[in-house]
Amino acid sequence: MSSTEIRLSGSGGQGLLLCGIILAEAAILDGKNAVQTQSYGPEARGGASKSEVIISDGDIYYPKVRKPDIFLALTQEAYDKYVGSISKEGIIIADQSVEVSDVKCAKIYCLPILDTAKNDVGRIMVANIVALGTINEITSLVSPEALERAVLNRVPKGTEELNRKALVAGKEICNNK
Repeated sequence: MSSTEIRLSGSGGQGLLLCGIILAEAAILDGKNAVQTQSYGPEARGGASKSEVIISDGDIYYPKVRKPDIFLALTQEAYDKYVGSISKEGIIIADQSVEVSDVKCAKIYCLPILDTAKNDVGRIMVANIVALGTINEITSLVSPEALERAVLNRVPKGTEELNRKALVAGKEICNNK
């Protein structure tokens, strides 16, 4: 039985709660078990926030992430606050604006997630969906079909094409590195 612990971090208002919910839903659509939790700093909007997901082929006995296998950081504050417990075999995916310190982990990716959302997709508000595309391209946590379906199930009506474009853009920035 294998399970993967994921911590998604950034600032409040970047849509990381939704990001975690979408990732958990995609795992469930793939027939896996998933649990999602979140926490915010005292500032809610603007302060560091995190959303955590555990995806497993078997039962999940504890709902909190202890040692993330995958860690996303969209801001420096969130990186500094939440990176400490990453697994030695873990993967860090950070926005290129984040200064990644010397951390013991398997792989580190610094990618233009926020820049891609703002300049390529045209809306900074879809940075969370760009990040999902990036995470899944690197890790293959869920099937691309389940991820797209979960995104389209959860985004506001009328924004489906924008979010589909953001998901594709997230995959593409991995292939351009």
